[in-house]
Amino acid sequence: MTGGDSPAALRATGLGFRYRARGEWALRDCEFTVPGGRITALVGRNGAGKSTLLQLAGGLLRAGDGEIRVLDAVPGTREARAKVALLTQEKALYSRFTVADTLRMGEKLNVEWDMGAAERTVGEGGIPLTVRVGELSPGQRTRVALALALGKRPELLLLDEPMADLDPVARGEIMAALMTEAAEYGTSIVLASHVLPELEQTCDWVLLLRGGRVELSEDANALRESHVLVTGHADQADTLSAGGHTVVQLRVTGRQMTALIRRRGPLRGDWHVERPKLEDILVGRLRANDPVLPTPAAQTEAAA
Repeated sequence: MTGGDSPAALRATGLGFRYRARGEWALRDCEFTVPGGRITALVGRNGAGKSTLLQLAGGLLRAGDGEIRVLDAVPGTREARAKVALLTQEKALYSRFTVADTLRMGEKLNVEWDMGAAERTVGEGGIPLTVRVGELSPGQRTRVALALALGKRPELLLLDEPMADLDPVARGEIMAALMTEAAEYGTSIVLASHVLPELEQTCDWVLLLRGGRVELSEDANALRESHVLVTGHADQADTLSAGGHTVVQLRVTGRQMTALIRRRGPLRGDWHVERPKLEDILVGRLRANDPVLPTPAAQTEAAA
């Protein structure tokens, strides 16, 4: 739930999108709410629909079924464009522009503009304002594109794999900048990333896609609290399902069994219990051999 009267950062109802050329559904029957003021990890395997979802939210694509709202606005409208910034994997920039030209363009195209924030983002990467964008490395272009997004002072920042071409030091600097942005300005951030360890300390909401459908939309701490890793004799496997627990992933080695479960009450049997990291939970969910269609339990979790 969102706090007070603040609108949800993202809300989808029956959302679906199919690419006509391939005839395949990229997203289907998606129902979720992402509260405002959160740093959300958008996770899923390749082809799960992450980029499609962000492009729908950013107004670059139009939903085929259902609807999606950003801060209670229709994506792509003037109201939404004033509030939302989207950084795609392509990071479309003009190669012949200098970095200074690029930032001045951002100033002219946006009603609100924080040149200081934009120049600071560029400067922290040691990028001269006089250099042409076409002469920058991929990581430097990423930083310039992020400077454009932050200079807009958006209420919602959508980032599609923004750090894939950055070195570890630069990724840490960018994550720190995003956390500062969220803390100081209350910016809602949705970050699609495969670098799960770096999401552990920064993201407080999780939106997980599998096969074009939403499996989880939930508070990160609630996920940590409800999941456990249990190890014990394989003969005890039946006690997990009998106890009403959701078995996310199970591995049997000889007579020993290890399982990632969502606990629904007290555990029966003799188990060694550990508290997993958020990364463990997400990897377990992504590797689980669940059907593409969500189970009733998964539907309940996604609507929570």
